[in-house]
Amino acid sequence: MELFHDDSEGARLVDALRDARHAGGELAVLPELPLNTWCPSGPEPRDEDAEPPEGPRQGRMADGAGTAGLAVLGGAIVRSSRSGRRYNTALLYDAAGELVASHRKIHLPDEEGFWEARHYSPGTSPPAVVDGLGIPLGILVCSDIQRPQAAHLLAASGAELLLVPRATPESSYARWLLVLRAVAMTAACYLVSVNRPGPEAGVGIGGPSVAIGPDGEVLLETTERNAVVDIDRRVVREARQDYPGYLSARADLYALGWSRLVAEVGGGEAPAG
Repeated sequence: MELFHDDSEGARLVDALRDARHAGGELAVLPELPLNTWCPSGPEPRDEDAEPPEGPRQGRMADGAGTAGLAVLGGAIVRSSRSGRRYNTALLYDAAGELVASHRKIHLPDEEGFWEARHYSPGTSPPAVVDGLGIPLGILVCSDIQRPQAAHLLAASGAELLLVPRATPESSYARWLLVLRAVAMTAACYLVSVNRPGPEAGVGIGGPSVAIGPDGEVLLETTERNAVVDIDRRVVREARQDYPGYLSARADLYALGWSRLVAEVGGGEAPAG
């Protein structure tokens, strides 16, 4: 639960990642947009909040991961080189500092303090499972978890861990925790969600970061700078043999239902690069 928007050289980020590695961590999850101020606090986007692919914030995260020898999930507002559109993009780097996966936030709030739909465009690709870091995982960003079909798609595709950086109000933490626990239990997977640490620009952001087990139980609830949680893949396998984990995903049935809905009301925004 630490931000690095004032860490222009990346030294504080490296120190934090080294501390996490020395504590036994293998993958660090940072809050939503950890190298930005909370720019959606106001309705007007600023040019300096976004950057091109492989921009300076992305470079600092890659260097931090490689220097500390620790995989890192961070994020930035990335401007598409094709369309010019801005996307709130989660970025996963391995312990060598190589970008291994990204996810563009799909569901964007548009309300006081969270004018996100005015600052960046929604992602147009479904989330995909990431392999190669010791456990198959999926990445969602904040409000994406409020549409559980994304998490269930990832779990049905093999994800055993969901990573959900977020920026949520302290006043609604109980509601968020309810959703996070329900998703972890119904998807039968671990879920780790890291929040921005406190109020910014008059917006009441805050509330704990959490790690939740495949049975929906809270394993860790903290406001500390660094915390480590153990992930055991055997627990996921057991949860998927128990109720409700063993229930079939019925992808064919729900795909039919969703396709009918798309035909009736349209599919939303078309892919734009």
